[in-house]
Amino acid sequence: MATTTQPTEGRVGPSGQPTGPLGGGPPPAKSSSGVLALLEQIADMLLLAWRTLIAVFTPPYSWRDEFIEETWIIIRRCAIPLMISATAFGFGAPGLQGGNLVGLLGTIDRLGSFFVMASVREFAPWITGMVVAGIGGTAVCADLGARKVRQELDAMITLGLDPVRTIVAPRFLALGIVTAAMNLIAIIMGVVGGWLAAVVVFGETSAGYFSTFTSNFTVPDLLGSVLKTTLFGFIVAVVCCYKGMHTKGGAEGVGRAVNQAVVISFVAIWAFNYVFTTTLLAAFPETGTLR
Repeated sequence: MATTTQPTEGRVGPSGQPTGPLGGGPPPAKSSSGVLALLEQIADMLLLAWRTLIAVFTPPYSWRDEFIEETWIIIRRCAIPLMISATAFGFGAPGLQGGNLVGLLGTIDRLGSFFVMASVREFAPWITGMVVAGIGGTAVCADLGARKVRQELDAMITLGLDPVRTIVAPRFLALGIVTAAMNLIAIIMGVVGGWLAAVVVFGETSAGYFSTFTSNFTVPDLLGSVLKTTLFGFIVAVVCCYKGMHTKGGAEGVGRAVNQAVVISFVAIWAFNYVFTTTLLAAFPETGTLR
């Protein structure tokens, strides 16, 4: 008489834990978790940034053609969303709300001086960082993640090519330089949004708006804004390249890496922006006074 063998899938062992392919047994031990895993990722990102800087400043400069191509791609994707966002934000939050505030004091012309703090120092760099991270950074992460799951990065290493020099370095430079350039556009469009609020909505003259803006505009504000957004771009590049190069799990893993890269980039930008602005105001206290 033939005997039948019971399948092992889903069985429960003597200890009460599931065994077999479906049960899987006890979970494997993890090397690190929680805060330790976060610290390891931060250390790996810093190491990647260091290796990228070495690749950028040491020959051979094989990343130049890739840098030009990536720069154009990021500009093409980010320019229009950035212009729309900066203009709308400048018109809405600091424009209308700031105009209502100074209107109570009967000095609508002071809205121009308010936009030095609002546009140049704060929301233009912040919007630039958000747009570049959300559009350019995700594209970089998805590109590297797809290369990772297709084992293209491993194939480059087998051929004796350095992925950091060939892939990461041009994207690192492109995001840093483009973010600074996009910030200048965001400042202009933010000021235009404030002008629309002051002149079109509240009836102020253009001369009054721009005179108070220029009287409060300082070189430390502009240079600090450009430097801050350049560092924003470098932060986004390191985070997105790291997450893309460490993607696991196929197409689903690529999507997960992109989501993680965006969240980490946003949090890093917010934290760095707070520290940088506080340091700038402490180093140049005259920038905190409205004249």
